[in-house]
Amino acid sequence: MSTSGVMDARPGRDVIHRFATNPLVGLRDLPFRCSDIWNAGVVLWDGKYVLLMTIETLIGGHAIYKAVSDDGEHFGNGQVDAEPFMTGATDPARRPYESVGVRDARITPMDGECYITYVAEGDHGLRVGLARTKDFSDPSALEHLGYASQVDVRNAAMFSRKISDRYAMLKRPDPGGSIWLSYSRDLTYWGDESVVLTPRGGYWDATRTGPAAPPIEVEQGWLLIYYGEKHTSAGPLVRLGAAVLDRDDPSRVLARSNIPILSPRERYERIGDVPNVVYSCGALVEGDLLKIYYGASDSCICLGTAPLSEIVNHCMHSQSEF
Repeated sequence: MSTSGVMDARPGRDVIHRFATNPLVGLRDLPFRCSDIWNAGVVLWDGKYVLLMTIETLIGGHAIYKAVSDDGEHFGNGQVDAEPFMTGATDPARRPYESVGVRDARITPMDGECYITYVAEGDHGLRVGLARTKDFSDPSALEHLGYASQVDVRNAAMFSRKISDRYAMLKRPDPGGSIWLSYSRDLTYWGDESVVLTPRGGYWDATRTGPAAPPIEVEQGWLLIYYGEKHTSAGPLVRLGAAVLDRDDPSRVLARSNIPILSPRERYERIGDVPNVVYSCGALVEGDLLKIYYGASDSCICLGTAPLSEIVNHCMHSQSEF
């Protein structure tokens, strides 16, 4: 990443520092008209920063569009594709499950391929879809692997390696508002599920939690960036937090942040189609720098950074019940 962007380092703001020229992608950066921009998964692949952004079309459905950058900071000026990278399926077998569209892509590189989890929304509700690719320049190279959940499950994120010789995935079923762990040996059948992280009464994440970026392996275990929601008199307030999961048994929470690491404060985070929301589907680590790409108020894509060690220490030094 280039060092041209200056981060907001004023004390008393957030653990995560905002990129000075946020938003990275807004409605004016798109080569087409749409209703809004929700969030984006991210990966550094073949030397390029790739965003898979959720776009709500003017009709009202959802599709996933790709944006590419050389430096991870600039995604405008023709770097957003005019055609979607992923759309709801049209073949008879899958169409009922994706008739409304696809959204919330999260990208996990593993064994020379990229696994993409996404929300499939259709006639019967929401499910977790799973796909993979080696070539983001060719949408036809995307391989659909099936569905990794039953109805009313969303926000799935895969781990970047097998755990005890099994693929592992975090997800959030509805209702309940908790993060669950699921395993698979073949990427087709998922089970052996357990609750990992729940809402906490009296805290900033009292109403609902869900995985944000795919878990990041660190010295202490797995760093999980997650979102927490709290109902207020003005409506839901969605913020980002962090937790550390056990390396060999990620159903065990070793540490969890008492306070959010990023809260809606700026105008572009407070005012939009869904106000007072910061929500992430992707993060990257470069050296000791954690870069979180997040959606703000369902209206634009933004960037925030912090030292990775600072986020981990922030969790490990928190004193709370998990």
